[in-house]
Amino acid sequence: MRLLSILAFTTTAFAAETLPLWPGDAPEGNGKFSDSSKAKLTVHLPEKPNGAAIVICPGGGYGGLVTKGEGHGIAAWLNAHGIAGIVLEYRLPAGRPYVPLLDAQRAIRTVRTNAAQWKVDPKKVGIIGFSAGGHLASTATVHFDAGEGKTTDAIARESSRPDFSILIYPVISMEEGVHRGSKKNLMGETPAAGLPDYFSTQRHVKTGTPPAFLAHAVDDKVVPIENSRMFYEAQKKAGLPARLVELPNGGHGLNSYKGASWDAWQKLSLEWLQELKIIP
Repeated sequence: MRLLSILAFTTTAFAAETLPLWPGDAPEGNGKFSDSSKAKLTVHLPEKPNGAAIVICPGGGYGGLVTKGEGHGIAAWLNAHGIAGIVLEYRLPAGRPYVPLLDAQRAIRTVRTNAAQWKVDPKKVGIIGFSAGGHLASTATVHFDAGEGKTTDAIARESSRPDFSILIYPVISMEEGVHRGSKKNLMGETPAAGLPDYFSTQRHVKTGTPPAFLAHAVDDKVVPIENSRMFYEAQKKAGLPARLVELPNGGHGLNSYKGASWDAWQKLSLEWLQELKIIP
């Protein structure tokens, strides 16, 4: 894969590599192709890898990307625990609803294609997302495929199913308790028939869906905690090893990524990954 830039980050990780997500124009999900240059991955590899990797989806209401606190900062934290952190700068939908999902699926496939080079176990590839990025991560969690069997594109042959997901103050429903800005940016002012159901991800959890860890502050006024509760209940109904941490305070963004609630979800999510035997 072509090296575009090198970013020095922390002493717990090697220099980061930024790569284009698509080799040319990228699919929009409606037969059209466009703006591939706006989708990229920044790969942060730990000095002492344990085989796990997580694709990171920053939030931003599907109208922007918060790549520092919910992107590269998360990669540094993952690297400190031996986990490869792959920051996904997905294309913003602007009413093209399938564009972010296609990018997230491509990111997961890309990690598996490069598993040997990046010292990753292809069966320990997860996804994490925050706010609207949490919605994207949950969408990739419920809508995935095994890959294309007859393509010459090695990446497209890989499965897009994440082995686990971590959803932090995520947008989940596009029908009730919805974050209006995310819904508008994802599907437009008047969503086409079927789209709100397809992107209300709690409706599509079933046997075979990857397990999920969720954390959400009870005082979140921007994206109500009912979003996480709906997804968690769907996971439990499907018999999946899910966990929901209801944080006592912090609001949306958990006090700007600091404090007791922020520290709590990080600690508890790592313990959950240990329980799943994703990390030692």
